Amino acid sequence: MRTGGSEAGPRAGTGTGADPAGRTPVGVPGGRRRPAHSVRTARVAVSVVFAVHGMASGTFATRIPWLREHLGLSPGWLGLALVFMTAGASAAMPLSARLAHRYGPRRALAAVSLACCAGLVLPPLAPALGWLCLALFVYGCGLGLMDVAMNAQGVRVEAAYGRSVMSALHGLWSVGTLLGGAGGVVAAHAGLDARVHLGVAAPLLAVAAVVAARWTPGDRWTPGEGPGPGADGVDTGDAADAVDAARTGDGAEAPPRFALPSRGVLAIGLLGFCAVFAEGASMDWSGIYLADVTGAEPGLAASAYTAFACTMALARLSGDAVVRRFGPVATVRAGGVLAAAGAALVVAARTPPAAVAGFALIGVGIAVVVPLCFAAAGRASAAAPGQAIAGVATLAYASGLAAPAVVGWIAESTSLSVSFGVVTALLVGLVAGARVLRT
Repeated sequence: MRTGGSEAGPRAGTGTGADPAGRTPVGVPGGRRRPAHSVRTARVAVSVVFAVHGMASGTFATRIPWLREHLGLSPGWLGLALVFMTAGASAAMPLSARLAHRYGPRRALAAVSLACCAGLVLPPLAPALGWLCLALFVYGCGLGLMDVAMNAQGVRVEAAYGRSVMSALHGLWSVGTLLGGAGGVVAAHAGLDARVHLGVAAPLLAVAAVVAARWTPGDRWTPGEGPGPGADGVDTGDAADAVDAARTGDGAEAPPRFALPSRGVLAIGLLGFCAVFAEGASMDWSGIYLADVTGAEPGLAASAYTAFACTMALARLSGDAVVRRFGPVATVRAGGVLAAAGAALVVAARTPPAAVAGFALIGVGIAVVVPLCFAAAGRASAAAPGQAIAGVATLAYASGLAAPAVVGWIAESTSLSVSFGVVTALLVGLVAGARVLRT
């Protein structure tokens, strides 16, 4: 199984070694020409979709305190409601590969993006806890489907480039969360009703995602085709013989609705589990942590999420160069140490500046883990990369969506500080588990 680069020498997992034909990939001195124009266009389009998904997530995260106050929920009941978002994403993620097979990855991505943005409107409309649970389930389905679809397209673009680009794509997702979070901070300061806020944001995000999806890879990015348009009019260029393209023609066998992940994919997913749990906990509870534990004002409390998203975005945008230089194993181990230190600082913090700094360190430390996990999953199953990505996404992001609920339950019986002690322990697991990204 080819799951990533080693700590030294050529790093096949990051796209910096030779391709299967023994040639030097794009971006390496003395290598082949730069990717074709349509490949670069596809990267921009996929980047936009990542940013839209991030903006939807960031926008929702900043309005969770509004939902809690609007419905008068305790931390435990709020955590219970967020479990339904976990259930929706977990149930929907495995279906993404079948949608791409049946309708083509481009049209499937447009459809699930529209569903995700439509679901964003539902939670603030809920009049009671039961309706909130149903709304979060529907929204979770859209989030999960869009997440798998856009990462599958990102893996195809990375393979066509011949070098690591997944960290930058996820960096733009983080930029999206930052923009969505900034909009949420402004809306919270202005006292804007979340129903109005999300009702305006959702249609704008939907239009951006659906338009961008038109320029993402279609159903036949054919490996080894050489310069010129592919079967769907996409010019893959001669770098495309590295592409692990998922065929969706009539003669292709449909992926199963549900399939247990292989041992290698499961190991990658468990690594992502630790990182995404910390991400989900920080996204959804950072503002409440500052308000309840450090006594911060609402505006300052919301800035903890902004600091987390900002540092994560910067680390991911520069992450591809770091991974190419040091390899994924060393990068993830160093990140795990940094993130665990940040979580420990959050546990010890009793003033807003210390807690904000801790959340910022968590963002830097876990930044590149998820992109590396998705890239490794896409290579782990040459026959069905979308299905492998769905397996990792189901495990990793089920963790992230479950994290708010688990944090809420622990806080209900103990305290939020104890909850983030659990987060600290999981982040230590990144240091030990990074070895699964070796070739």
